[in-house]
Amino acid sequence: MQAAPYHDDVAAGPPGGHAVWADTSDGVRLRVGLWPEGTRGSLLMYPGRTEYIEKYSDAARELASRGYASAAIDWRGQGLSPRSPRDPHLGHVNDFRDFQRDVDAFHAACKGADLPRPWHVLGHSMGGLIALRALHRRTDIGRAVFSAPMWGLPLTPHRRFMAWGLSWVGSTVGLGQRLAPGAGKVADPAAAPFDGNLLTTDREMFAWMKRQIVTHPELALGGPSLGWVWAALREMHGLARDAAPQVSCLAFLGTDEDIVSADAIHVRMGSWKDATLEMVEGARHEVLMESEATRARIFDRIAAHLDQ
Repeated sequence: MQAAPYHDDVAAGPPGGHAVWADTSDGVRLRVGLWPEGTRGSLLMYPGRTEYIEKYSDAARELASRGYASAAIDWRGQGLSPRSPRDPHLGHVNDFRDFQRDVDAFHAACKGADLPRPWHVLGHSMGGLIALRALHRRTDIGRAVFSAPMWGLPLTPHRRFMAWGLSWVGSTVGLGQRLAPGAGKVADPAAAPFDGNLLTTDREMFAWMKRQIVTHPELALGGPSLGWVWAALREMHGLARDAAPQVSCLAFLGTDEDIVSADAIHVRMGSWKDATLEMVEGARHEVLMESEATRARIFDRIAAHLDQ
């Protein structure tokens, strides 16, 4: 596998962290981050929208201290993977099924790196939606962990109607790569103050995220496109109608969540036979990037889940 850039100057991962390129079946070259040291197995991390592998280096460090190797991916359209030629700062995808091509390339890269088995997955936010689809179609996943999975969006009936209508019309008439209205609510940390942010209550972790983007602005990503919204709505609606996968699942949700739908998470977890939902008191969207004490509890719980 060909080496890819890895910004160690803003990463917090364990020794041996590096990145490689992985090619999808439709010819997209993706960046994959690998932290291969571990004896108990590996956790393959599916990031959320706007995210990149360096942001998961802290999680990799926590996992390594508990005996697990790990990996993360820059999905198509974000991080250092190829972006929309029309606007590189626009989060765009035509169909969420394209992300499953990324999943296949990601797992192939992990196989090529000989990451220790068994393999488990962790999906955060948008990555939680991608992971849910992957659990239905792949057989190499042992257990699943979710962090504020995007199984729905917190929209009022009026806003939901507008989101479906505008995104469908925009995509149909060739405006799918236009910025979706109201996208500023999920602005990147580099352009937002700590006060009032929807991501974390921890100032140090917020500053770390911000420092990554300021130091390497090529990692930054702006709001989603109308096409992304249309694709996401279709995928959330379709998966909500499917039965839960036959995989043991642990999910975390902050009590101050305001980016994804808490109701959709409660509904899905309530119908999942072998699943546990743990509420994280006072946490926001980035439950894996809250205070040091909170992270320690969460990663201890993740390790215990995987150890089973």
